[in-house]
Amino acid sequence: MSQPHDSGYKYLFSAPEFVRDLILGFVPDEWLHGLDFTTLEPYPGSYITEDFRSRADDVVWRIRVGEYWAYLYLLIEFQSTVDRYMALRMMVYQGLLYQDLVRKGDISSDGRLPPILPIVLYNGQRKWTAVEDVYDLIVTVPSLVEQFKPRVRYLLVDEQSYPDGELASKRNLVAALFRLEQNPLTMGEVLESLQVWLRDEPELRRMFSVWIRASLGRRIDFGEHLPEVNDLQELKIMMTDRLEEWAKEREAKGLQQGMQQGMQQGRQEGRQEGRQEGRQEGRREGRQEGRQEGRQEGEALALQRLLARRFGEVSPAVLDRIGAASGEQIEAWLDRVLEAPTLEAVFAPLTH
Repeated sequence: MSQPHDSGYKYLFSAPEFVRDLILGFVPDEWLHGLDFTTLEPYPGSYITEDFRSRADDVVWRIRVGEYWAYLYLLIEFQSTVDRYMALRMMVYQGLLYQDLVRKGDISSDGRLPPILPIVLYNGQRKWTAVEDVYDLIVTVPSLVEQFKPRVRYLLVDEQSYPDGELASKRNLVAALFRLEQNPLTMGEVLESLQVWLRDEPELRRMFSVWIRASLGRRIDFGEHLPEVNDLQELKIMMTDRLEEWAKEREAKGLQQGMQQGMQQGRQEGRQEGRQEGRQEGRREGRQEGRQEGRQEGEALALQRLLARRFGEVSPAVLDRIGAASGEQIEAWLDRVLEAPTLEAVFAPLTH
């Protein structure tokens, strides 16, 4: 069953400009890049039966290549789990498309079939692990049968595999879409770029506005329903303040969770060490020391995690300093870490 994300992407890729930018920005093929994208035409998907339609959210376009057409089969995949049999699905969908082309006579004058580029656009959080050739789904056999195993591949465009820096360097609508999906906090920068790129494209500006309200509105609580505005600059103004609040809330929540996890883990480790020492040196004394050490180690571990979350990887020198610090020093550093502007400010000399 289609998810909201699928429908939103399908809406955007109903515009030829998005299909063009997907090919130019994310399909490394000079021959394709040299085609005339003004000839792009959508192809109806009524040929897919209801049984398969419930499992596919696809967009099919064709582009002119001399006297014949080439077909771009785009499958939008937003499953929470990777579909192991995606290669088989794509083989079936291509077969159905070819059957429809033959039935309609949309083939070359000598009866040959047109080329199809099958693309899977994946936005899931999990790493894509499914094979990309149906051949690899079939058991290997040491006989003539092995030669007749089908080979049908698809091209995977895994949105999460592109770092923000690479996406930001592209003047590309799909790259802008990927940036907004990966990190809503890039919205201000992305919308500024879109305002320039789409200055003379009011329909594309409207489409982006509709998608942003629908997509990010589900992920971020904007309180009252966002008004239907088609101007990207207005949308940026309305959403920027709430995005900043959302970012602070998310950071505070993450820091709090990190502190709680660190304290809990440290206390557990301290209790275990306390029990071991108690058996050796006396049950009562060992438990007391274990609790004290556990509390201090928990606070030290929480401090390390918070420093890493706020300022990046913690150096060995800082770890040594934390390890040699007293409980009082660690507590003081913990009080500072949430508001200190720099790492150095956290470790500034204590004043009494």
